Amino acid sequence: MSDPNVPNDPNAGVPPQPGAVPPQQPYAQPAGGPQQPYAAAGAPLDAAQDKQWAAFAHLGGILWFLPSLIIWLVFKDRGRLTNQEAKEALNWQITWIICWVASQVIGIIIGSFTYGVGYLLFGLLIPWALYIVNLVFSILGFVRVNGGGTYRYPVNFRFIK
Repeated sequence: MSDPNVPNDPNAGVPPQPGAVPPQQPYAQPAGGPQQPYAAAGAPLDAAQDKQWAAFAHLGGILWFLPSLIIWLVFKDRGRLTNQEAKEALNWQITWIICWVASQVIGIIIGSFTYGVGYLLFGLLIPWALYIVNLVFSILGFVRVNGGGTYRYPVNFRFIK
């Protein structure tokens, strides 16, 4: 008769081969039971955090559209103000990128007919002006939301509803 407490291992007592993978041990629960995931990861934002992330969504526009996109994707379901303001900032960044690309394309086309002179205006000066406008609007949005209000960009296509 076999003992039920002793596993039936055909290799019991045989020394392991060099380079052999040791047998896997069954998973044992850690002392105190299973670990719970971090509870605050999906928790709603309090009012101060909601205002902070909403303001950072606007300020992130200085660095292109990625900060606004990341903030919107991570916090859209956790705070009403953050959802609203991050969408507004992301829509502005998409609008700004479209205008910037259009100015580059127009600059290349006009520059090809004017021996490069047209590119100076449409390919260099207008994109810099657009960046300054983006910088000013992003800072205005940050200041307005950080002060407790909301911000709507003066010219903005609403791609994300």
